[in-house]
Amino acid sequence: MRCTDIMRRLEVLAPLGFAEKWDNVGLLAGRSTKEVKSVYLAVDATDEVIEDAIDCEADMLITHHPLIFTPLKSITAEDFIGRRVLRLLQADICYYAMHTNFDVMGMADAAADELQLLDRQVLEITYEDEIAKEGIGRYGRLPRGMSLSECAAYVKETFRLPAVRVYGDTNERVEIAAVSPGSAKSVTANAIQAGVDVLISGDIDHHMGIDLVAQGVSVIDAGHYGLEKLFVPYMQDYFKKKLPELTVFAAEEKSPYTVV
Repeated sequence: MRCTDIMRRLEVLAPLGFAEKWDNVGLLAGRSTKEVKSVYLAVDATDEVIEDAIDCEADMLITHHPLIFTPLKSITAEDFIGRRVLRLLQADICYYAMHTNFDVMGMADAAADELQLLDRQVLEITYEDEIAKEGIGRYGRLPRGMSLSECAAYVKETFRLPAVRVYGDTNERVEIAAVSPGSAKSVTANAIQAGVDVLISGDIDHHMGIDLVAQGVSVIDAGHYGLEKLFVPYMQDYFKKKLPELTVFAAEEKSPYTVV
């Protein structure tokens, strides 16, 4: 199967048109005509991931976060991004990224499914037509009312996390939750407007956390990677169902940081 054939299938799942204008998605390096027998899935195209993909003799690397975000004026081994691009090209690996288009068309519902959110709605609408509204994040009712402390434990267990950070009164009862994998910066106003009790996301900074609490929204920071690691098992399942003829390798689930 050629890389172009796989790209066509991926773009049915997560059309490029759903990506934010600032994003960089699709085929970012390699030959679209390459014959692909195996793919490697990861959240980020780190040095470790690329070397493992090469060791596995993968033909295509698919990540959630784009390796190339800002324009490159040169591609040399002196720059860490250039070094990674060179390694991919030297190994003749096609490199494809599915970022905010996947956030809209896969990640949001996958996270809401994990949390068993009921009566869910789109948190931040980024696309709308006569048929549907799509966008970043989801909000809805938790499977049962619980304290913020219990909700934090529920998130920690559901996403298999070593820890979460909590902003708000841990004794406060929460029933309506919003989940937005990745950074919450763009959805805070939407969470307030939706009247949710708690926002579950990542990359919550000090001011964002205390400001949300002051406006009636508690926060559970599960970490950027903590929620978006869903990308790998989601795509493993997709390839198993839709493209079973391909061999699929996956990066080890491993947090990029250590809590000491």
